[in-house]
Amino acid sequence: MFVYFLRKLIVILPTFFGVTLVAFVFIRTLPGDPVMLMAGERGMSPERHAELMAEMGFDKPIIVQYGLYLKQLAGGDFGTSIITKQPVLKEFATLFPATIELSICAMIIAIFFGLPAGMIAATRRGSVFDHTVMTSALTGYSMPIFWWGLLLIIFFSGILGWTPVSGRVSLLYYFETVTGFMLIDSFLSGQEGAFISAMSHLILPSIVLGTIPLAVIARQTRSAMLEVLSEDYVRTARAKGLGPMRVIGVHALRNAMIPVITVIGLQVGVLFAGAILTETIFSWPGIGKWMVDSIFRRDYPAVQGGLLLIAAIVMIVNLVVDLLYGLINPQIRHTD
Repeated sequence: MFVYFLRKLIVILPTFFGVTLVAFVFIRTLPGDPVMLMAGERGMSPERHAELMAEMGFDKPIIVQYGLYLKQLAGGDFGTSIITKQPVLKEFATLFPATIELSICAMIIAIFFGLPAGMIAATRRGSVFDHTVMTSALTGYSMPIFWWGLLLIIFFSGILGWTPVSGRVSLLYYFETVTGFMLIDSFLSGQEGAFISAMSHLILPSIVLGTIPLAVIARQTRSAMLEVLSEDYVRTARAKGLGPMRVIGVHALRNAMIPVITVIGLQVGVLFAGAILTETIFSWPGIGKWMVDSIFRRDYPAVQGGLLLIAAIVMIVNLVVDLLYGLINPQIRHTD
């Protein structure tokens, strides 16, 4: 198992190096001068502009800037925000719990509804339920996040008035953030109604962000279950007189879970990408909104550091998924 882990880890290292290059080049292709954006409407003299460019290292050749950036990363320094003057890693750590909380809730919704829907659709292949699940999954996968989010806001917040439009908790409540997770902090605060307020703010963003993963998980679960249910060992289990729940839950589901776990792991990247739009629509103070604001402000260190940290998290999750493969099916450790 350790050798299997090392093989997977060796693949990640050059991938992370490639991400650093892409992130570095991407941010510098954006139009606009970060130094002039700092000055705003006041403007600045050419001398002061040249001084700030030299101070931030933007006057050096691109290849030299990249080399200095790699040296900086090697020391664990992701840079300092041009706008806020705060370390990028500190800002990321402050905002990351909000994105994690939203992503976890979205994934819980996706797994809770996607897995059973796919399983039942597979066991009832060709039925009305099967066609309904597949049509709904295709519709959910095809809907743009920004359109779906605005539609839910108009209906549930505007017309029905059931849920708030933006933020993480009502302004009526104030308490110290202990963990950064609003559901936990609101519960620990002991203020009456604070937890319900935090929960109500989380409902719509979680549904919007979890819709695409839900559709993918449902389709993949159905496909994997159909393949497994046609195997000889499943027919043998049925011939032995085992109950349908035992055949499906023990024999079929476990073997069908490998491709499903793959999909769930890959959805982490989808969640972070979707969080950018979702957090912007719902004014959710997380990494996605922070990245969008940083791009508009040409905050090079913040965008570069944010991209690298998100990429690192996605790669770590994929590594964990690969390790789960080895635990579920030991043969993979020897054939991969």
